[in-house]
Amino acid sequence: MDKLFDAFLILVFTLVQWRITRLLLDAIDRRLSKGACRTARAVILLFNAALVAGYVCSFSWLLGALGIPGRIGLVFGGVALTYLMTATAVLVVHQAFAILRHHLAADVNPGRRQVLNSAGNILMAAPFAVMGYGALVQRTDFRVREVDVPIPGLPDDLDGLRVLQLSDIHLSAFLSEKELAGVIDASNELRPHLAVVTGDLISSHSDPLEACVGQIVRIKSDAGVFGCLGNHETYARAEQHTADLGARYGVPFLRRQARQLRFGNSTVNLAGVDFQSHRMKNHYLAGAEKLVAPGAINILLSHNPDVFPTAANQGYNLLLAGHTHGGQVNVEILDQSITPARFFTPYVYGLYRSESAAAYVTRGIGTIGIPARIGAPPEISLLRLKKA
Repeated sequence: MDKLFDAFLILVFTLVQWRITRLLLDAIDRRLSKGACRTARAVILLFNAALVAGYVCSFSWLLGALGIPGRIGLVFGGVALTYLMTATAVLVVHQAFAILRHHLAADVNPGRRQVLNSAGNILMAAPFAVMGYGALVQRTDFRVREVDVPIPGLPDDLDGLRVLQLSDIHLSAFLSEKELAGVIDASNELRPHLAVVTGDLISSHSDPLEACVGQIVRIKSDAGVFGCLGNHETYARAEQHTADLGARYGVPFLRRQARQLRFGNSTVNLAGVDFQSHRMKNHYLAGAEKLVAPGAINILLSHNPDVFPTAANQGYNLLLAGHTHGGQVNVEILDQSITPARFFTPYVYGLYRSESAAAYVTRGIGTIGIPARIGAPPEISLLRLKKA
């Protein structure tokens, strides 16, 4: 599914940029001299070549393989992807109004034509305004979301247990350590009993992983801070390094491991697994059933939320996941959420239930691809376990 979606995007962006290039070349031919035309054509060619290179850099897993510094590659890729998404929206509006003008060609009323042209210009400017808001405002609009999670058979000692969840931090070119420090400070004000981090601490191979772990260790929690690994730790080939840093700082990253935590006379069995790729769909959580502790409340940390049905079947009471960023770009139409994340999983954001099991998928903190969030602000999650 990942490769099909990538191929679809490449096709769409190629067609969009081809159409934009044709429109520019037509305008150049009409308005410029031959010498100026040659210069303009060369500039357009160079721009398209840079766009291709930038789009390649938007695949963060390629940066290490190509030897591209992570910060440079992520910025280059983010700029290219932002342009392509914005240009696609603008071109759709442009083409729609071109068709409308064609159908109204017989209407010579200058007032109507002026209104139509003004409306078209405003709508073509809207994608730039939305993208700017997502990058400059909503990207760092860190919000606390408190959620009650009903658990059947929850012991009295665990009723009201507060679990802090951070995910998808992506400490990189698009999230500074100062911004992350603010997130940690806000998290500490929630006074959690337990804190977890569900993967993607960084985005690429050269991002400041140690600085990220150093901030995570500042979280104050009665039972400590635990984590699991995400796909970007895999892409950066930093899985073992992350686990080693966690051990050094006192933040265990659970890699097919479980820890039993006592709260009064009751036990929470906290288990964690490495990133479960969609390619493993027929073998999700292989062996994770051995980590389930009978008689305890079993919580599983998995970066990918798509494993939820398997986790429920294995006996886990609660799955905590991230990965989707809540869609990162999310549009609500007629009470329906439209987001690219739905191509990959039905578990995009929020609380889900499957018989006696529950899952919570957080929007996370950082961004990947475009340095913006639209309709999916970053989230500090505080989950309260409640008797069902």
